[in-house]
Amino acid sequence: MRAALLVAAAAALAFAAAQLREKHQEVSSTVDDIEGQVAALDPVTRAAVLARLGADSAKVIHERVSD
Repeated sequence: MRAALLVAAAAALAFAAAQLREKHQEVSSTVDDIEGQVAALDPVTRAAVLARLGADSAKVIHERVSD
């Protein structure tokens, strides 16, 4: 009985690790795509986009801290 539980737990852990690895690769690919798009912008537009992203992020953090 105990061995079966250990085997089931090991299988669940292996599955979770595989899912996590897949998600990590997906996120990494998305980040690379976004960085490429931002890098392709002209300097003025890039600065405006990054300023907006920074302001939006600060707002989200402020809202989370205030709640």
